[in-house]
Amino acid sequence: MEVLYELCAGLDVHKKTVVACRVHSQARGRKAQETRSFGTTTAQLLEMLDWLTEWGCTHVAMESTGEYWKPVYNILEGQVEILLVNARDIKAVPGRKTDIADSEWIAELLRHGLLRASFVPPRPQRDLRDLTRQRSNLVRERSSVVNRLQKVLEGANIKLASVTKASGVSAREILQAMVQGESDPAMLAELAQGRLRSKRAELAAALTGQMREHHRFLLNSHLQHIDFLNEQIERFSEEIGARMSQLEVGSDRPAKPRLGTSAPQQDSPSPQAEGSNDLPKLSAERAVALLDTIPGIDRWQAEVILAEIGLDMSRFESAACLAAWSGLAPGNNESAGKRHSGRTRPGSPTLRRTMALVAHAAARGKNTYLAAQYHRLAARRGAKRAIVAVAHSIIVIIYHLLTRQEPYSELGGNYFDERKRDSVANRLVRRLQKLGYQVALDSTPTGASTVPA
Repeated sequence: MEVLYELCAGLDVHKKTVVACRVHSQARGRKAQETRSFGTTTAQLLEMLDWLTEWGCTHVAMESTGEYWKPVYNILEGQVEILLVNARDIKAVPGRKTDIADSEWIAELLRHGLLRASFVPPRPQRDLRDLTRQRSNLVRERSSVVNRLQKVLEGANIKLASVTKASGVSAREILQAMVQGESDPAMLAELAQGRLRSKRAELAAALTGQMREHHRFLLNSHLQHIDFLNEQIERFSEEIGARMSQLEVGSDRPAKPRLGTSAPQQDSPSPQAEGSNDLPKLSAERAVALLDTIPGIDRWQAEVILAEIGLDMSRFESAACLAAWSGLAPGNNESAGKRHSGRTRPGSPTLRRTMALVAHAAARGKNTYLAAQYHRLAARRGAKRAIVAVAHSIIVIIYHLLTRQEPYSELGGNYFDERKRDSVANRLVRRLQKLGYQVALDSTPTGASTVPA
């Protein structure tokens, strides 16, 4: 096979060791290679970098093994061209697996250009990802604490959650009074605010229980934990808002081929990017505003999405490529003319989880295209498949919004009916005729009332 990289290396990365194999192509197709093991401390990784640069290695490939690739990547970044490769794509022959053999196999695949690099965003975007992912972890942890608080209330015969949310403003005032020793249900019910005051009698009945000092201690602990998590979430949100301004088109674009292409191909602008050369440079705030026009997406979700995919859509060949990378596109599994399981690929877990939440919110919309798509598919394919399909549609919409820098244009909840207007009318007529009615269709002007006087 043709040799594409004359000087390259393959790394087999572990927690405590890194096995490196450097390869140098010589005359008449011969090659010289050398393998050596290094530790994973900073000093030992710098020694490995010096060892690689002795031969002038220009490209280095390694597996994306958990979090262990990050220290190696931090040292090599900016010094050589790094290809972080999915371990699924570089499996060697079974039964011949050792650390040395793995590093030699990775180097051989890289030498012939048979590896496809995963997308590793630049440092500012990686930092933003860490912040948004940790904020999501804090939100999930807060929900877990609220659930534990609810268990304490149930153990004390307090049915507060049957009347209002245990995390609401009124519930917080009531719980704080209970921690301070107030036990009169009528007095506690008077702390209700807003529309909950109309349910004071029901609330007083729900607050009648067997609260003991043991329960008060647990409630106080959970409330303090929730306050701490709220403070941390607010701090992370402020930091994320400040870091969003560092995302710019061009600065977040990796110096490697677009996703979906093989490693040796050169990076050239996609057709979508070529048509957008006359557009102004997209800022992070503008991107958040564009995504906020899509049903189901608020600022928090927009920040998570942009932290995962960035602002520059030219790194993806098409909207379908972005959907596949996100883990929202059907898989291809066909043999002998038969299609087998079409399960989606793993993709980006964080982005996939976020898009599922967005799809659930969009499905609850009123008179929107996405809600109509969900109900149309859920009736035939089930709710879970419908959510994945809606999430796929939203990620495609995001691609085009960021590429064209245009806000979302709503098609309406009757979009699918308007596409096949006659078929819908005929189907409804047949259903009425089966019920014994005689139907005569008469078109009504748009906006006119159809209710008889």
